[in-house]
Amino acid sequence: MNQELEQQISRPLGRIPSGCFVVTASHEGRSTGMLASWVQQAGFQPPAVTVAVKHGRPIQELIEGSGRFVLNLVPEERGPMFRHFGKGFRPDEPAFEGLPIREVPEGIIIEACAGYLACRVMTFADSGDHRIYVGEVVGGTSHGDLEPYVHLRNSGLNY
Repeated sequence: MNQELEQQISRPLGRIPSGCFVVTASHEGRSTGMLASWVQQAGFQPPAVTVAVKHGRPIQELIEGSGRFVLNLVPEERGPMFRHFGKGFRPDEPAFEGLPIREVPEGIIIEACAGYLACRVMTFADSGDHRIYVGEVVGGTSHGDLEPYVHLRNSGLNY
């Protein structure tokens, strides 16, 4: 992409609002989580969402092995989740130490989040440097009165 086009599209692309989520997955005794902002509802019947995961992230192997994932909605008070998950985790590093969690077949529910959606992978597609998973929502709830965090980036060309 040329520099002029980058300058033209960077800010408006970054201003597309999104939520922020901790995506979790478990497979064969291993589990992990990562921050994600590229999540969108993708269907009513069945209820479905999409989530984009950068190629090479450790969670990709777990999602593809299990065919499942959980989207935990980061609350407005995002600091604790950003601090915990912002650095990322190596494949076998414990990702949930110190957090109130609950395991379900789709992954890990983080009780301190604003809610969760448990998903079963319907399909996926590659989009440049990310893989987009389409997940059928098979469970979920909101946690109390917590509101989810809404995210805007300064640039749509990087995190």
